[in-house]
Amino acid sequence: MRYAYSTPAIRAAEERAMAEVGDGALMQRAAAGLAAVCGDRLRRRRGRVTGARVLVVTGPGNNGGDGLYAASRLARRGAQVFAWLVTEQVHGAAWRAFERVGGRRLDTEQTLRRIAAGDFDQVIDAGFGIGGRAGLTGDLARIADATRGGPADVVAVDLPSGLDADSARAGETCFPAVATVTFGARKPCLLSEPARSLAGAVTLVDIGLPLDPGEAELAQWELPELAAAWPYPGPTSDKYARGVVGIDAGSAHYPGAGLLAVGGAVHAGPGMVRFLGDERAGSIVVQRFPNVVTAAGRCQAYLLGPGWGDRDDARTTIDSVLATGLPVVLDADALRHLPQRRLEHALLTPHAGELARLLEVDRDRVEADPRWAVRTAAERTGATVLLKGATQYVARPGENPVHTAIPGPAWTAQAGSGDTLAGVCATLLAAGLAPRDAALAGASLQAYAAAQHPGPWPPQELAERFPAVIASLSKERP
Repeated sequence: MRYAYSTPAIRAAEERAMAEVGDGALMQRAAAGLAAVCGDRLRRRRGRVTGARVLVVTGPGNNGGDGLYAASRLARRGAQVFAWLVTEQVHGAAWRAFERVGGRRLDTEQTLRRIAAGDFDQVIDAGFGIGGRAGLTGDLARIADATRGGPADVVAVDLPSGLDADSARAGETCFPAVATVTFGARKPCLLSEPARSLAGAVTLVDIGLPLDPGEAELAQWELPELAAAWPYPGPTSDKYARGVVGIDAGSAHYPGAGLLAVGGAVHAGPGMVRFLGDERAGSIVVQRFPNVVTAAGRCQAYLLGPGWGDRDDARTTIDSVLATGLPVVLDADALRHLPQRRLEHALLTPHAGELARLLEVDRDRVEADPRWAVRTAAERTGATVLLKGATQYVARPGENPVHTAIPGPAWTAQAGSGDTLAGVCATLLAAGLAPRDAALAGASLQAYAAAQHPGPWPPQELAERFPAVIASLSKERP
């Protein structure tokens, strides 16, 4: 599990740590970790640190101090180090250490000329860290733009300048980091798109911050969590032990939605799938999946909504399933007909537009603050909510932190992926997973399968690769 903490939580932990070991010791730990990563990257790129030319973009606070101290360490290993100052204010002790090892200050025009000439092997972005905001202006923006696309290895300190630490927001201009070295704990932007992709490869340096996972803002699943959560059948399992899924999806206008939802469910390994939807959609489903049953009967979880369109009995269908007390995935068109009651057994799977409609806000509000949106929806409805998108957020009422699924490639952003995902989640509910774990496991499986089989696979073909991926997870189980 990867945890990310808000700026106030990080600052409070830093204060507690500094009270024990002092400000200087904490900064030296950070600088040592940063210098180690930068040195390793220089060796891989050019064979050695000696003779490397390193520029530190130096902010006015501790972030700038971390960068200067790290540059001083690199200078003692033979690097030539230079600094461009964001402002005249600079961390005094770190600057003196930088000057003692022969570090040189460059003005803006010197810096821009040398960047354009490809003079630097590495640029350390030590601008603002968690104290920064989305977007850059002035000369700092010019430096960032000049660095983009150049030959220098750009390493960000804590997070790239131009990102907002506590959100997924990134300004039009930000430092183009190839790598980021973050200290103590990850920040929410490092786990959230679009900011996450702008940070490059992230290295976490432990500097001894006293942090409790219960205080985290975000918790991202990794492969061990997916493997541990996935329900594998036991030696005596029958089809009911593995779970029976009832799916009501598709319509005369959208028969493919039923096929996609069933495909997701079938390839996730249920004991049985019952198709309870439109007759025309059902005939297509059975032609493709003859193991699917079209007769009503015992179910252990349901999926309602994909491809319904304007269905007259939508609300009564939802009410009848909710009355069973069984877990249910409510997706797509079912989200337009939610009853005014607590939905404690339900998993809602909206995209940003559907969640905006549910919360009666603009889509921009949801995309600007997805953690607020998914938390608010969970509290209002009593359901577990999976917000689909480039980062997939999961929240349930009264729980902190918000969780995110394993990230995957953007190839999955296509029509039908949500129908397939809903089917996977329904299979996991039928197997006995709690709604939160079903949401995280389903979204993580789809993302991980797409990462293992990169390319523009249609959702139904990606689903066909789920069984092999599920089998491979057994190697990761504790």
